[in-house]
Amino acid sequence: MVTVLTVASVLVTGLAGGVFFAFSTFVMGGLRRLDPPAAAAAMNEINRDAVRPPFMTLFAASFLVPAVTAVLALVRHDDGAGLLVVAAAVAVLGVLAVTAVVNVPLNDRLARSDAPATDWPAYASRWTAWNHVRTLACALACALAAVALL
Repeated sequence: MVTVLTVASVLVTGLAGGVFFAFSTFVMGGLRRLDPPAAAAAMNEINRDAVRPPFMTLFAASFLVPAVTAVLALVRHDDGAGLLVVAAAVAVLGVLAVTAVVNVPLNDRLARSDAPATDWPAYASRWTAWNHVRTLACALACALAAVALL
């Protein structure tokens, strides 16, 4: 069971990292080339659409699956338990915590803004920087879980 969950951890952290990577590398770049009012409006629509089951399921799985895997590996005293605990910690802190503490509040602020076009440049810069953190956290959690399989 730990092996199956570890493979699942690799899969979900890799997929989520890919979503974050896409946003950091070309979605935000494309939005930055739009006029600020259009960019802010587009991002608000993207943020509304993101809270649907396809993304939210993957997002939650990217930290829950590694966490469950780590707990089970610890209970069973599996050889890769230490790596899986670190992978889970990286996923929980780098994905869940960063999203909850930084990215979602930024999204909410942009959605409520009376001047989204004015707020857009600072929002885009800060949001993207923290999205890089989420991307790297997923990549690291994925790599740690993959190494634990060995």
